[in-house]
Amino acid sequence: MSGVSGRVLVVDDNKVIRQLIRVNLELEGFEVVTAADGAECLDVVHQVCPDVVTLDVVMPRLDGIKTAERLRADPRTSHLPVAIISACGEHEVSGGVASGVDAFLAKPFEPAELVRVVRQLMHRERRERPEGAGPDGGEEPAAVDGCQDSRRAGSTHRPH
Repeated sequence: MSGVSGRVLVVDDNKVIRQLIRVNLELEGFEVVTAADGAECLDVVHQVCPDVVTLDVVMPRLDGIKTAERLRADPRTSHLPVAIISACGEHEVSGGVASGVDAFLAKPFEPAELVRVVRQLMHRERRERPEGAGPDGGEEPAAVDGCQDSRRAGSTHRPH
């Protein structure tokens, strides 16, 4: 293992929050890529090939719930674990559940809780990979979007 625990795509329109999440996850060994809203997330998700996506709910252009719905609707990203990190109200939670969101973390959050949620989703994503896929030396399925190849090559695309 190279010391990197996995790649997280952090999507939030607030630059301070993006940096806060980035720093806390990088301190725990995660590689972090950020996007400023849901539209940017959908533009970069296939390039950065994250293991987990975190979404704020209220963002310009495309909110977190609609972004989660689009991630779930795309066969290339339908398997990605998605966490909502927001000042979650009942509306956001019910909308997120309907959109296939895997976890919720209310702002303000404890850094340890953020790391716990991301680790939990990361481990679940690895357990649910198709049979024969993964870092155990087995065959990996052909990548429709080039994600597996770019991971092997150590791609470090960072939009922000």
